[in-house]
Order: sequence, then C-alpha cells, then structure tokens
Amino acid sequence: MANATTKHSPLPPNSLVVLHALLYFLLFYFNSLTLARPSTYNVVDFGANPNGETDSTDAFLDTWNKACYSLEPTAIHVPQGKFLLGRDITFRGRGCVSKAAMISITIDGTLVAPSDYHVLGNAESWITFNGVSGVSIHGGVLDGQGASLWDCKSELLKTCTIGASTLEFSNSNNIVITGLTSLNSQLFHIIFKGCQNVRVHGVTIMAAGNSPNTDGIHVQSSSDVTILEPRIRTGDDCISIGPGTTNLWIENVTCGPGHGISIGSLGWGLNEAGVKNVTVKSATFFKTQNGFRIKSWGRPSSEFVRHVHFEHAIMTDVQNPIVIDQNYCPFYRGCPSEASGIMIGDVSYKDIHGTSATQVAVKFDCSSEHPCSRIKLEDVKLTYMKQPPQALCNHAAGTALGTIQPESCL
Repeated sequence: MANATTKHSPLPPNSLVVLHALLYFLLFYFNSLTLARPSTYNVVDFGANPNGETDSTDAFLDTWNKACYSLEPTAIHVPQGKFLLGRDITFRGRGCVSKAAMISITIDGTLVAPSDYHVLGNAESWITFNGVSGVSIHGGVLDGQGASLWDCKSELLKTCTIGASTLEFSNSNNIVITGLTSLNSQLFHIIFKGCQNVRVHGVTIMAAGNSPNTDGIHVQSSSDVTILEPRIRTGDDCISIGPGTTNLWIENVTCGPGHGISIGSLGWGLNEAGVKNVTVKSATFFKTQNGFRIKSWGRPSSEFVRHVHFEHAIMTDVQNPIVIDQNYCPFYRGCPSEASGIMIGDVSYKDIHGTSATQVAVKFDCSSEHPCSRIKLEDVKLTYMKQPPQALCNHAAGTALGTIQPESCL
C-alpha cells in the first residue's frame, strides 16, 4: 500500500477572524497594563528646591495640579532634602478627574515650616488636604518649627499669634498615612475633620512636654477612623476626640509626655454631635497628666458619649489614670456654673494596671442633671506610692468585676 501524503487544510476564514481578534485583545490588554502604571511626578522637576531656604510652595502646588488632573494613576515623590513651604498651602480635590483621585505621596525628605511664626499667623493649618479621596502619604518628616511661638505664649506676650496646626484633612475620605513623623507643631499635629474611612499607621509625633495646644492627633466629625501604633510625645492630648466622632479604633499607642487620650472637651455648643463607638486597645502612658479622660463643660447640651471601651493599658506615674470630668474648666476662671448636658453611658475600663502620681487614681465627676450610667470596671489595679490609691465618684453608677484597686466607688 502506497504511503499517503498528509496535507494540512488552511484555517477556515472564521477561525482567522477569531485569531486576529484574540491577538488584538492581548495587545490591547498588555498595553492597558503599561498605561495603568502610575505616573510619578517629582517635586524637584517642578521647581522645588531641597536646600531648606527657597520657598517651594508653588512647586508643590504645581506638582499636585499635574497629578490631580492627570488621566492616569499618579504618584508624587518628595526626594531627600529639606523643602521650605513658606506659607499655608491647600491641596484641593475638587475638580480632580476620577482616575487621579488615588494619589500616592511618598516623602523621603523633610517639609519645613517658616521659622517666623508670624508668617503663618492665624492660619488654621499649615498643610491642608480638602475634599480629597484616596490620598495616601508614606514616610517623611513635617517640621512645624513651633518652638518660638511656644516661648512667646509662655511669656504671655501680646505679639503672639494663634499659630497653625501642621497637617489637616477636611471633608475627605479613604485616607491612608503611614510612617510619617511630625515635629514641633505650632498647634495640633494631625487633624481629621469631616472625614470617612481613615487609616493611620506607625506615625511619630514629637513636641516639648510644655508646648501648649500641641495635640498629637485630633479626630472630629469623622467616622471609621483607625489609628495603629502611634508614638506620641507632646504638650497636650496625645489623641483628642471631638464631637461627631463615630467608629474610632485606636491600638498600640504609646503616650508620654502629654495629657493622655481625651474625649472632649465637649458641650461648649448646644447642638454639637455626640461621640460613640470608640475603642482604645493596648495603650502605654508614661508620666502623662491623664490616662483615659472624658471631659465636658458645665453647660446645657444635646450631646452624648456612649459605647466607649478602654482596654489593656499600662500607666506609669500618671496623674489621673482614669477620669471623667463634667465640670471641665482648665484655667479656673469664667467657668460655666450649670450642670453638663452631656449624657455619658456604656463606658468600660478593662485590664488597666500601673502607678498613679496622685492619691486619687479613679475619678468620676459626672453631671448632676445627667449622671453617668453603666460604667464598668474590670480588672483594674493601680497603686500610689506602693499603696492602694483612692477612687471618687459623684453622680456615677455602674459595676465592678474582678480585681479592683482602688476600691470601686460606683
């Protein structure tokens, strides 16, 4: 039998069409992947000078505008060096095209505020992000150079300005901050106001222990905020929690010096929003003025504080480890004389140990009109000069479980 010659028939026309379509799709797909890689804009390319003396404010704004109006995913890079931002600056999200809303900012250098505090004057903030979505900041140092203003205020000079907070996010969402260091702010270091879905991880905040109003992180009118592993040394509250804060999670915080972690002050305005669903877990306080504090003015108010949990804390020489103060008046003059309208309830303190620097380690000074309710102490053991301290209660009710020292006054 003769060997048959095998012949391959050409592909049918329909198969060729399918093959060409597949090749075109693959080419388009890989080109799309290439285009999707974020464009990186270096602030130096827009005129920023890393000598720490030349004002780079306009260059930073130009870089932001380029990233904001880009049709591609974008990243901004601040290289090593010192960059003077010589006036208050606002990065606005309004008008950004949708794809560029996710802007990643990597800072390898230091941003420096003007050394003359009069330049910022009474600006609310030195660096502001307003109405942005999906902005992330990674690394870097912000130096507010606030020492000269602190000195002015300590001498009670009439030439002092109010000063500016270092970094503020307002009316923004989906914000991430990692590895940032804030030094010597004139006022608050980091503020979140009117924000949703915020994550802060591994920030370091430092100012002198006697620096006035230099709160570390302030959260107000914001929801779903997570703060992890901050290291805060400052002259006021390490973390302050203002009206309208909901769903706040704070974990592994180190605080000292400073005024501790505070909810409030609340109740200055009649119709401010309440605070609810706050958890502080695993905190270390070292020689702070307070540990866990809730404070409100003695004024009528429609506010409330509820569903707050303080868990797993170590106190070392803290003046007021656990305190609720509903007669707050820090300067003891012009104090409101009415009962606080803030309703405080469902607040728990669990696994709190350490030493108090004063004889009264637990103090619940609540409103006569709206007594504190459902306060819970569980496994709290504090000492004062190696002896059991005292607890004072005024218009407070709740329960105590496990080992409690000082003896519960609820």
